[in-house]
Amino acid sequence: MTIRHIRIFLSVCDCENNITKAAEKLYMAQPAVSLAISDLEKYYGVKLFDRISRRLYLTEAGKQFRQYALRISALFNDMEKGLRNWDAFGVLRIGSSMTIGSQFMPSYVEAFSAQHPNVDVHVQIGPSDQLEQQLMSNQLDLALVEGPVRTEVLLSEEYMEDSLTVICPAHTPFYSGQILTQDEFLRQRFLLREKGSGTRDVFDDVMQESGLSVTPVWEGMSTTALVNAVIHGLGITVVPRRMVSAPLEKGLVYALSVQDLAFKRQFRIVYHKDKYLPSSALDFIALCKNFEFDYPLPKYSGLS
Repeated sequence: MTIRHIRIFLSVCDCENNITKAAEKLYMAQPAVSLAISDLEKYYGVKLFDRISRRLYLTEAGKQFRQYALRISALFNDMEKGLRNWDAFGVLRIGSSMTIGSQFMPSYVEAFSAQHPNVDVHVQIGPSDQLEQQLMSNQLDLALVEGPVRTEVLLSEEYMEDSLTVICPAHTPFYSGQILTQDEFLRQRFLLREKGSGTRDVFDDVMQESGLSVTPVWEGMSTTALVNAVIHGLGITVVPRRMVSAPLEKGLVYALSVQDLAFKRQFRIVYHKDKYLPSSALDFIALCKNFEFDYPLPKYSGLS
């Protein structure tokens, strides 16, 4: 079994388990691709694909082998890149969840680039669950996310605490600083971030721990859209406090509290446990951990 076998297997999987398409993608003869799959199955003594009505379907063993194959291929690619370009390694691929990406990432990259002008920083901003998948497939070197990490092979380090706040329209029946009972809270119309976002994960976890649940009337990826909807009286939302500092100061929304509910979370630096982190990545991690002490925290303007 060689890295060639692994890459052929992964190519078949990527081509929807179609050997013909994989052969075309790899510029190989179809029998050679079939032989490589057969070699793997003979070597391990298991069936990686079920062959039903002339179509291939991954078996449970095949799904498990694919997870190993992805990790091995990613490690091999790291080795190739690291050794062949040892003196010229100049790209750092960083993922970021929405809140960190809009609030902190510009300042992080600005400070890092001033220290490492020859490193080209590529940033990918998206939902936390999407970033975890990109870390698993080695599309990212590391990621900054909000809330807990769900994938066991990913390592995470807490580097900053963040608090969420409940905001409501700036008019009756609400007033600034109001403390709602849990029953009053549950009777509101909820405008929430989408499932899979770090902000939503924190909200859902706190509610679940308290035995509470709500059905939102609005879900979306834009915190700005949620805040604007609250300003127009469409309901309440729970968002990072730093991201609504300007609307709060202008009196466009009010901040509320809820009895016995505290929406807090940790920002985390996440990377694959098998990932080789170059010195540039380690320096970026150190910068994030010390950013609060070395630089003024950015202040989000709030509305677009």
